[in-house]
Amino acid sequence: MLPLAGVTVVSLEHAVALPFATRHLAELGARVIKIERPGRGDFARDYDRAVRGGLSAHFSWLNRSKESLTLDLKVPGARAVLDRLIAGADVVAQNLGPGAAARLGLDAATLVGRQPGLVAVDVSGYGPTGPYRARKAYDMLVQAESGLIAVTGSPEQPAKAGFAAGDVAAGSYVIEAVLAALLRQARSGAGAALQIAMLDALTEWMGYPVQTVEHTGTEMARSGISHPSIAPYDAYRTADGDEVLIGVQNDGEWQRLAEGPLARPDLAADPAFATNQARVRNRARTDAVVADAVGRLRTAELEAGLDAAGIAYARVNAVADLLAHPQLAARGRWVEVGSPVGPVRQSRPVVEFPGEPARLDPVPAVGEHTERILGEVGLSAGEIAELRAAGAI
Repeated sequence: MLPLAGVTVVSLEHAVALPFATRHLAELGARVIKIERPGRGDFARDYDRAVRGGLSAHFSWLNRSKESLTLDLKVPGARAVLDRLIAGADVVAQNLGPGAAARLGLDAATLVGRQPGLVAVDVSGYGPTGPYRARKAYDMLVQAESGLIAVTGSPEQPAKAGFAAGDVAAGSYVIEAVLAALLRQARSGAGAALQIAMLDALTEWMGYPVQTVEHTGTEMARSGISHPSIAPYDAYRTADGDEVLIGVQNDGEWQRLAEGPLARPDLAADPAFATNQARVRNRARTDAVVADAVGRLRTAELEAGLDAAGIAYARVNAVADLLAHPQLAARGRWVEVGSPVGPVRQSRPVVEFPGEPARLDPVPAVGEHTERILGEVGLSAGEIAELRAAGAI
């Protein structure tokens, strides 16, 4: 049995941050009931049509193993259905627009005030208080506010992270918070009204740049693919045209690199390169001598030499390379999951429990489980038909 079997999560969710969290809770065994708008559903369904030309890549990634229930809370009757669901839930989460949940009485504090044993989570961009509390927040905006964009990219040009870093950071803390709250709930019966803000999450993930600026007073320079405080720690092109990222962590490794793969034992004791501080001061020269030596080697030769010298390295892969990655293939990390457009390839859950089959239920169609869930909370076929006629579901 998966550890969250028997736990019911009702989630008023859209986009990325909260759906990321609830998908992982579902894979730990929770029943996740996703509340969507009738008709179009979660607007992440419309971000693109990349999956078989009919399903958003975002939605496919974030929503397997959930049940979809459509409810329009502006239509009479729909709120009563939601209240019945919440009464039977262990966890309720929402990432509606700023102030929307509070206006509906669905914010975490209000829900736990009515249902003291409930774990309730509000996910927002900037938190429920402070001057930014009413601002809309999307991932790239929070990356900008947090300083992540300022430290990412080349010296000439800043860049956002290549994935939804603010959303994933916030979603990760939702998972952590819910699991901790469920543990306390099991021990004492106490619920929890939890607040997770994207800016708070990314601020935590910005710890190294924050500490550096706090204690030096100097903004960190963008360093592209290289490490800002270690050299050599950069990508170099082989004679085959492959980019290989080489990471030297200490002076002993530098000596082994110079004497082995680079075939330049003279560099090991040269004062201009002997210590990391010297190599960083002379970064351009360091990179030039490494690049020259690497450029003379075939990729297989370089990797064999790095392995023999005990130096860490990695190919700079494209996403297509990741899809064909031999390590993932060897470990069976790709699976097929059902969806409204047919089977789609996805990665296995990161966390799997020995002896328990991974939960890999399909990505749901909009409202796919509506009638079944309404029947479970006691509505008759006639009442369901009335709600549908009124546009409530």
